Amino acid sequence: ARTQGYRIPDGAFEAPASPLLELQTRQPEGPERITNTRSVLTRGPLAKLLTWHAVDAASDAQILRFHSAAYLDELKAADRNGRYFSSTTYLAPGGLNAVRLAAGAAIGAARHVMGGRGELAYALGRPPSHHAQPDRADGYCFVNGVALAALEALQLGAKRVAVIDWDVHHGNGTQEGFYARDDVLTISLHMDHGAWGESHPQSGGVEEIGRGAGEGFNLNLPLPFGAGDRLYAQAFSRCVGPAVRRFAPDAIVLANGQDANQFDPNGRQVLSMAGFYGLAGQLRALAAEVCGGKVIMTQEGGYNAAYAPFCAHAVAAGLLGRPIGIEDPLAYYPEDEGAAEAAVGALIARHPLLAE
Repeated sequence: ARTQGYRIPDGAFEAPASPLLELQTRQPEGPERITNTRSVLTRGPLAKLLTWHAVDAASDAQILRFHSAAYLDELKAADRNGRYFSSTTYLAPGGLNAVRLAAGAAIGAARHVMGGRGELAYALGRPPSHHAQPDRADGYCFVNGVALAALEALQLGAKRVAVIDWDVHHGNGTQEGFYARDDVLTISLHMDHGAWGESHPQSGGVEEIGRGAGEGFNLNLPLPFGAGDRLYAQAFSRCVGPAVRRFAPDAIVLANGQDANQFDPNGRQVLSMAGFYGLAGQLRALAAEVCGGKVIMTQEGGYNAAYAPFCAHAVAAGLLGRPIGIEDPLAYYPEDEGAAEAAVGALIARHPLLAE
């Protein structure tokens, strides 16, 4: 989705400007990462396999499927005047159109897949969405496109939808909105950062497993900092795959953040292009097994505008079952081969939904 006109404030990285700094740093949630991702996809080896589609902005009625009316009114007021919803989350005057377009892209991707026009669809837009709770903005996110895609899939015939979120941060907004439901399985792999204040009270810990009818349908996989390719691969094969197979969804929504990459300013998980490619390959096989290959993908984080797009390409290549086709342009940090299995084993042992 084209999201021009959304002004990004300068500041101390993601915080408001500091009077102590002579040179402020632009907030990382900017358009460059989307421009470069589209560029890699259109200029790289996958170009001939991709078809690009225009999107419609999400309507009030569509947004209200997940978000409260009072919160939507807050967004409209912020669109007129600008507002910091938290120290990291700023909606500029006129910025709601970009938010609506990104959410509309997610809904359009769900319609594409559920309408039988293709097994895979990628909603490449910004700002990201998975931190947006039903009544609260958080973490650069205002309207939860991940959730809207899942709800659209349910409306179009799916009985159950699994959400897999491998953005480096906990998908707290999606968790919050589906926490008491048993028709959406929410799974989040993330660095173990815990809650970060009023806008993100959820911990992302293993104890958050759902409530009421939704108990047992929220799976958090907090991974240690510096997890790397092998640990993520182990977590997917030993934790995500079995949970999704048990749930047997009719479609999978992927919250596709690349901020777990090895050079991201907002993450500490050091995944490489190869790591993302491997995760996507596992997801491709899992989706083929459980839901006829149906994967609806939204763009989430990824804040190194030079490297995250190559990781997005790696995901696309893995989901399409094609060779990665591009050499990793940056250095790769080798991992301790024995650490991944031990770390995932320890996570399984303490997890109430996974302990054997």
